Amino acid sequence: MAMKLGGPLADRDEWRATHCSVDLALSVVGTRTAMLLLREAFYGTTRFHDFASRIGITEAAAATRLKELAEIGVFDKRPYREEGQRTRYEYVLTDMGRALLPTLLALMQWGDAYLQDGGGPLRVVEASTGAPVRVQVCGPDGSEIPPEDLCVLPTRP
Repeated sequence: MAMKLGGPLADRDEWRATHCSVDLALSVVGTRTAMLLLREAFYGTTRFHDFASRIGITEAAAATRLKELAEIGVFDKRPYREEGQRTRYEYVLTDMGRALLPTLLALMQWGDAYLQDGGGPLRVVEASTGAPVRVQVCGPDGSEIPPEDLCVLPTRP
C-alpha cells in the first residue's frame, strides 16, 4: 500500500518508524550548532577558531560538535602547521558531509521565502553562469513534483 505525503497516511499500522532515516539523520545533524558548522564549511571555513568565531559559539562547544561530526564521518580532521606554530587541525567536509548540501540549501531557501522580509541576505548561484540555484523535488525528467503527487512505499515488510 502506498502512503501519500500530501495527506494523512492511509494505514499507520502498516509501517513502523523503527530505523527511520529522518530520525537517524537528525541524530547526526539535528542541532543548530551542527547545521551552522556545516553552513560555514560550505562557505569555505576549515579552521577551528574560524568556525567558533563565525558562528558565535564557545570554543568548547565548537570542539565538542566538530569532534562528534568528525567521528561520524561528516568532517575529516586534518593536521596543519604554520611556520613557528604548533600543529593544529582543520576540518574538511567528506563526501558524507558534502552530501548534506541540498539539505542546507533547502533550509536556506525556506528561510529566505518564509522568514526573511524581501528574501535572504545571500544568494546561491552557479559559478559559471551566475544563475540562481534552488532545491526542489524532481522526477526523472527534471520536472518539479508537488508533495500531493508523491507517495511513500515501504522497502521492507
